[in-house]
Amino acid sequence: MRPFFVLFLVFILALGCSAPENADDPRLSVVTTTSMIADLVREIGGEHVRVEGLMGPGVDPHLYKASEGDVSRMTNADVVFFNGLHLEGKMVDIFEQMGSRGMSVVGVTEFIPVDRLLESELFVGNYDPHVWFDVRLWKDVARTVTEELKRQRPEVESYFSSNADRYMAELDSLDAWARTELARIPRAYAALVTSHDAFGYFGRAYDLDVRGLQGISTATEAGTSDVQELAAFVSERQIPAMFLESSISPRGIEAVLAAVRSRGFEVRIGGTLFGDALGSPDSDAGTYVGMVRSNVRTIVQGLTQVN
Repeated sequence: MRPFFVLFLVFILALGCSAPENADDPRLSVVTTTSMIADLVREIGGEHVRVEGLMGPGVDPHLYKASEGDVSRMTNADVVFFNGLHLEGKMVDIFEQMGSRGMSVVGVTEFIPVDRLLESELFVGNYDPHVWFDVRLWKDVARTVTEELKRQRPEVESYFSSNADRYMAELDSLDAWARTELARIPRAYAALVTSHDAFGYFGRAYDLDVRGLQGISTATEAGTSDVQELAAFVSERQIPAMFLESSISPRGIEAVLAAVRSRGFEVRIGGTLFGDALGSPDSDAGTYVGMVRSNVRTIVQGLTQVN
């Protein structure tokens, strides 16, 4: 973290919360990091929350650096929700500073049992942060958010509980639909090849062999050997399609595409998946439920159309 920015952070936190812009707004002021969490808080909080997400469509949370304005917004919020598990790796110091000063800063993955998380094969004790790709794990996150909202506004806890029950039922329906749709993929082609290793929970939940060019974090660069290894997998398994991600440059997958074709196998780009961010608010993928549906449709279409 830049020295000047550290000094600014200390100054803002020492100063305390200045008068917020919406001081007359009775709603709970919530700041979230990712767009998935922002959508979740809106679903459960409804008319009793005012939500501001720091990361918009196409933003990579692994590389995101908080601006001075972001820090100011977080310190003026009633509660801040972040993903955790080092998804927002460049913001960890900020969350720790805020938490040490008694501010309400909640990592939404904090209460997911460790045995339900995917541990890194390279770093013991580090876990895959992309839990939203398993709808059942996202229900655990929804429970954590619900409990914090109820703690913040106990006078309307029944409202939050009612919204949470409705949303949980919607997630159950979503999960069942996804299983039915993904079961249409022939077993020989049930492999999901993407820009980075974000879909591990998705693969575990829906029985797909998942391979990413980059690691769990996009901060890790892929090398020539990574490209060739993935190209060998695709050509040997004769996987009909690979997929881009909305928040990551297509260059890596395009390099794999060229390497596969040089091996004599014709693979195609099956479409773009929403990985670390939702789509624009006015798009089909502008909500969590819409994002999952969009991804499932793209994957099924890509892997059922054999070259």
